[in-house]
Amino acid sequence: MAKTQRIGIIGSGGIAAAHVRAYKQLADVEIVAVADVISGKAESFIDKEQLHGASPFEDHRKLLELDLDGVSICTPNASHHITTVDALRAGKAVLLEKPMSVTLQEAIDMVHASQESGSMLTIGFQPRYDPNMKVVNDIVQSGKLGKVYFVETGGGRRRGMPGGTFIRKDLAGAGAMADIGCYSLDMALNALGYPKPLTVSAYTSNHFGTNPTYHPEAAKFDVEDFGVALVRFENDLVLQFKISWAMHMDSLGSTMFLGTEGGLKVNPFGTGNWSGVWDGRVGDMKLFHDFMGKQTETPIPVTNSDTNLFFEKVRDFSEAVREGRPAPIPGEQIVIQQAIIDGVLRSSALKREVAIELPF
Repeated sequence: MAKTQRIGIIGSGGIAAAHVRAYKQLADVEIVAVADVISGKAESFIDKEQLHGASPFEDHRKLLELDLDGVSICTPNASHHITTVDALRAGKAVLLEKPMSVTLQEAIDMVHASQESGSMLTIGFQPRYDPNMKVVNDIVQSGKLGKVYFVETGGGRRRGMPGGTFIRKDLAGAGAMADIGCYSLDMALNALGYPKPLTVSAYTSNHFGTNPTYHPEAAKFDVEDFGVALVRFENDLVLQFKISWAMHMDSLGSTMFLGTEGGLKVNPFGTGNWSGVWDGRVGDMKLFHDFMGKQTETPIPVTNSDTNLFFEKVRDFSEAVREGRPAPIPGEQIVIQQAIIDGVLRSSALKREVAIELPF
């Protein structure tokens, strides 16, 4: 009989409830503690989610004193750094919700804490568990496209601006770039093997979020709701990245990989105001190539799966901890996209191209 895995939850907002639902589907896993800085919120969460016997805390450091196998960190973005570093140094494996951090330096600190402590750090990007995303990876990494020299990724909602902590720079760090742009970046960068970025030239704006016609919390809105960037990488690779929470357009287009031997076009899944971003499933895919001297377009079969991607993310973390496997989505990868987001915000503020520097 397997030993019961003891899990703690830090942060008790809506995303924490999704973690709880996933953990409850796993055998031999018990949520034994919940921490939230707001007085009484952990107790209310424990009652609501029926986590019988779980202990509530206001200080996450008290939770980390318990005998735990791992923690899910579900706090607002601004708290990701301190809670993650504390958990890693306490010897706990960490499943951290995206985005990884507010600043690049915070992400670097997390990676160093994981390396120094030997504790696992994995970042929560559930779209990776879509079987179609795995097909994208296989095609790009197979060499069928030849040398990939240009990638376009991103996505946009015609209307789909969140509120609350998402729109405050002091709590979220960034807006659409960090909220949904991180998914687009992970889709492309993971397929490319997470190459090293060199420079970013970017523009961001928040014309919709700061307009009370479009957002009820316009007076509090101080992050970007739109952004576009050109990112240069090693090996003569260029990526165009664009993202939007709101716009007067139905779509910002497909994700495209252009290579010397072929091209791959991937359309987002769904229709409507909140669709058009890579936070879930893939739409149709098509491979462009030459065959017997003729320009050819080959549709790629799409798997219509009812897989619960969020559950798969949590399950993979739990099993990796139990089996002593490496992090499913290691911080060493995601710090690279955090560097790009940091570069986007710096470039936009300075209105010029900026260099990206990573210490590893």
